[in-house]
Amino acid sequence: MMAENAQEARKEAPKANKRGAARLAAVQALYQMDLAGTGVNEIMAQFEKHWLGGEIEGVQYRPAEPAYFRDIVEGVLREQKRLDPQIDAALQRGWPLKRIETVLRAVLRAGAYELAYRADVPARVVMAEYVDVASAFVDKEETGMINAVLDQLAHQLRAAEFAGG
Repeated sequence: MMAENAQEARKEAPKANKRGAARLAAVQALYQMDLAGTGVNEIMAQFEKHWLGGEIEGVQYRPAEPAYFRDIVEGVLREQKRLDPQIDAALQRGWPLKRIETVLRAVLRAGAYELAYRADVPARVVMAEYVDVASAFVDKEETGMINAVLDQLAHQLRAAEFAGG
């Protein structure tokens, strides 16, 4: 059984790796937009030209799924007024989203967007992916917070996936 799961995972790996890279790039784009006030068209052009599978300063970035990257970034921007109150409610009392570090805000918004609007991706996959993305930027305590918030949102938004288990 485990060998079959490993084989299945390897078949899905190229697609998953491209989606993982798209998630990482989307978080970076959202972060840059939030921090520097970069516009969506400028950020899309910049990332699609230079970051998605490109090489910058000698670092080769993994190929990303451009359509998935675009969906996350545009989806977060489009749905932010709906997502932010849900994230706020899931955060510990006294820590509104506006007080959270910019990069963590980007991770939470992207994860919340996928949980709310990408039912084609299992909730547990979304949670694991964004904890992984967060770990590239922050320490274990903060990734634990990301996991807790996304877990709470997943149970609210995708209750059926957690029923009976």
